[in-house]
Amino acid sequence: MVDNPIIGFEVDPADIRTIGHDLQRPECILAESDGSLWSADARGGVVHIRPDGTQEIVTQSERRDFADAVDEAARFTEGTLPNGLAFARNGDILISNFGTDRLEIMKRTGETQVLHDTIDGAKIGKVNFVLRDSKDRIWLTVSTKIPNWMDAISPNICDGFIALADEQGLRIVADGFAFTNEIRLDANEEWLYVAETTARRITRLRVGDDGSLSRRETFGPSDHGAFIDGIAFDAFGNLWGTHVMTDRIFAITPQGDLQTILDDDHGSQAGKALLAAFEEDRVTPDLAVACGGSIAPWMASVTFGGPDLKNVYIGSLRGTTIPWFRSPVAGLPMVHWNEG
Repeated sequence: MVDNPIIGFEVDPADIRTIGHDLQRPECILAESDGSLWSADARGGVVHIRPDGTQEIVTQSERRDFADAVDEAARFTEGTLPNGLAFARNGDILISNFGTDRLEIMKRTGETQVLHDTIDGAKIGKVNFVLRDSKDRIWLTVSTKIPNWMDAISPNICDGFIALADEQGLRIVADGFAFTNEIRLDANEEWLYVAETTARRITRLRVGDDGSLSRRETFGPSDHGAFIDGIAFDAFGNLWGTHVMTDRIFAITPQGDLQTILDDDHGSQAGKALLAAFEEDRVTPDLAVACGGSIAPWMASVTFGGPDLKNVYIGSLRGTTIPWFRSPVAGLPMVHWNEG
């Protein structure tokens, strides 16, 4: 039996480097095999960071600056706000837009087309993340149907769902999730793993040949005691993820054991206050804004990249750069990694 390379691994903050500058809300990051990074940006597009470190923003035709004043939560829903990203097979960028509430596709020159903004004849809701599989199907998460997403940060709301777009169109394949966030497929695309942010757990479902989802179960701890945002697999089968606001990076082994990789919260009073308020269903924007570490404030995602897929890039909601560190194990290549 091969030893799991992450057992006992912790990141020394002194070993963390950064790439990119003056970014706005680099929530989701895509890495390409040539060393390029593509980061969602609240200015209404995606920032391309080249292997030599130079960067440029590619903006969509509709754009609005990100409201840094998070306590005015309603402003999050105005205008375009790219969130989750994925590459289409031709290299265009699929954008789950948390501001316009739609799934879009953007050419690398900025031209944007709406793919889906309704489902079953109704507005689609707060589109959060998008994932493409090896069959060229598109998986989409919707966190909530509530227009002001801050109102959905509650232990009593489970109106999130997962939709699938294929040759049959867009349809809901699973629902009843507590703020559906990032999703990932395992190496064989047999299971779909779901971050349920306000349930504070990872759920997984068996993937049928037709895209149906079944055998819903919890993977790892039933309650992380923290809000989960982004997740990503490494090549060993560990599922990495972030605890947003109480900023940590964790990994769940194939056996379901939880390990902390990086802790930038250290049991802060602000984090404790937020989680205590959540238990009583009284979270406010002020309590949320008080939280966050110094490395990547409001850690939102982890992305494996670099020539050996051992660079780990940290996406965040309130950062202006992308911190990264080296992992002892390579990431699981995403479907786009060896295409083109």
